Amino acid sequence: MTNPLLSRWDTPFQLPPFADISDDDFAPAFDAAMDEARANIATIADNPAAPTFANTIEALELAEESLSRVLSVFYNLAGADSTEKREELQRDFSPKLAAYSSEISMNEALFRRVETLWQKRDDLDLTDEQARVLMLHRRGFVRAGAQLQGAARDRLKEVLERLAVLGTQFSQNLLADERDWFMELGPDDLDGLPDFLLDAAKGAATEKGVEGHVITLSRSLITPFLQFSTRRDLRQKAYEAFVARGANGGESDNRAIAAETLALRQERAELLGYRDFASYKLETEMAKTPEAVRDLLMQVWEPAKAAANRDAEILADMMHADGINGGLEAWDWRYYSEKRRKAEHDLDEAEIKPYLQLDRMIEAAFDSANRLFGLEFTPLDVPLYHEDARAWEVTRGGKHVAVFIGDYFARGSKRSGAWCSAMRSQRKLGGDVRPIVVNVCNFTKGDPALLSFDDARTLFHEFGHALHQMLSDVTYESVSGTSVAQDFVELPSQLYEHWLEVPEVLQKFATHAETGAPMPADLLKRMLAAGTYDMGFSTVEYVASALVDLEFHNGAAPADPMAKQAEVLEGIGMPHAIRMRHATPQFAHVFSGDGYSSAYYSYMWSEVMDADAFDAFDAFEDAGGAFDPEMAKRLETHILSAGGSRDPEELYTAFRGRMPGVKALLKGRGLIP
Repeated sequence: MTNPLLSRWDTPFQLPPFADISDDDFAPAFDAAMDEARANIATIADNPAAPTFANTIEALELAEESLSRVLSVFYNLAGADSTEKREELQRDFSPKLAAYSSEISMNEALFRRVETLWQKRDDLDLTDEQARVLMLHRRGFVRAGAQLQGAARDRLKEVLERLAVLGTQFSQNLLADERDWFMELGPDDLDGLPDFLLDAAKGAATEKGVEGHVITLSRSLITPFLQFSTRRDLRQKAYEAFVARGANGGESDNRAIAAETLALRQERAELLGYRDFASYKLETEMAKTPEAVRDLLMQVWEPAKAAANRDAEILADMMHADGINGGLEAWDWRYYSEKRRKAEHDLDEAEIKPYLQLDRMIEAAFDSANRLFGLEFTPLDVPLYHEDARAWEVTRGGKHVAVFIGDYFARGSKRSGAWCSAMRSQRKLGGDVRPIVVNVCNFTKGDPALLSFDDARTLFHEFGHALHQMLSDVTYESVSGTSVAQDFVELPSQLYEHWLEVPEVLQKFATHAETGAPMPADLLKRMLAAGTYDMGFSTVEYVASALVDLEFHNGAAPADPMAKQAEVLEGIGMPHAIRMRHATPQFAHVFSGDGYSSAYYSYMWSEVMDADAFDAFDAFEDAGGAFDPEMAKRLETHILSAGGSRDPEELYTAFRGRMPGVKALLKGRGLIP
């Protein structure tokens, strides 16, 4: 029987034939595709002809096409709809992929061909994009150990394989803790909970197979429960379960994994000739050095901490007025902050939510993309991997641009958080390949599904990543879409969040779930005016996480990461009632893989640019404001379509005319006048 993962996909837009794929197909497809990739690599390395850009670099770009196709389907499903079999396959695939990667990067014959081209690069008559692709390939080989010899080379291979195993184990442990814990609520435990949360808790109970209402560790349930529940004891119980993920002892405990990961990363950096892992990692980012990262974070930390401390005093007074003695705790903050927001801004989350329907917010994201870039979205009736997922064809001027898949609802089989991925990336080499882009979120299901304003912002954020993929217009897949420096990748996503806050967007799409009436002008004004409310809290919890991540990797690896975390937080004066956004045992950004390791700061680095970039649209108020066509064209040309084909600093300067400072960020967050 033909393996559907390896056969030709005669499906609309060559979408994966999800209905035909079973978990049993992945392992044989993986093995066959890896054998094919190895054979292709050997052909390139052993080619008797002199190396050329075409027979070496372009051949490398196409060598793993089948393997990439198999893995893109597998890892999208493993993250969004995990099964025991898929988790087992992840554990099996990870070390094999790490070994395969080392095998390629340490292939001496292959590296000699790349190095020959690098030394002759000025005589090759390359385009700018080709020159950058050559540089990136050569740099990737060097940073992966191609120039190491003997025992150092062998040890690096062992380190990388072990890191791959640990990253998979970390993410699976976290998913297990999130999946297994829930808190049942009896009739006396529902005081203060608004209807939208009761509906969500009832739906969660149904998924868990119990009667009544439950709170799970999904952020979309935990956060509103902490905001509205009058039961301080239950808030504490839920909060402590949430922050204990990955640190509950037993097989799913991540603390030893974090320690081993940090030690191996330090060893990896030293093998490659770097002082520490942060120096190694940041060399290729816009920030370049740990010192530059720390400088940015501390510029934001001090005003954010000052704002948070002022807020904490107010919230503590409110708590004492309720007859509760003692200090403000982390499980109190959101409850009293919500009460304060209602008092000061006459704003209640329960009042806002009916106007933020998921379907209408999707329409808002699509409509903004249409006005900015001329994109049109048509629903597709095609088989997908889960009944909750849905798809649209994206066109412009009648021409196919991409397929977009949205998978928005929380479920036990989905890892937490929100992300964008591509089942197929854009490229022109070997044909005009158009992308298949996926947004995955964890919103609470409802009829209709209602979002908080933060949820709606998350939707726009991930769609900004999707636009980066969909509008990509490069020749080589290695620089396509979001294949950019880590501290540049968040620019399009964070920038797109701003269009949610454009009043005319909300006036059109924020309509009441029952009456269909638009959000009242006064409510809209109050909601937008509260946009920077509690920004001290959110900035502190983020920057604390970024600083801990940086210090984990800057200098010798800590033997006890939890002790190091406590030391860093004490050193910066972490407010008592605020915790890190991601404590070490659940810090998947940093420990589920190398993507954001010593680079969690990149959200803030990108925000410096996105705050400045949206100011550029404001400057065109007379011409078109947030939808000014000239600025939209510049954004597409220099940022969204360019991918990683040019240096990110060069791209941003081409768009904006200069690099930004931190002032626009602080102003946008309401941390300075």
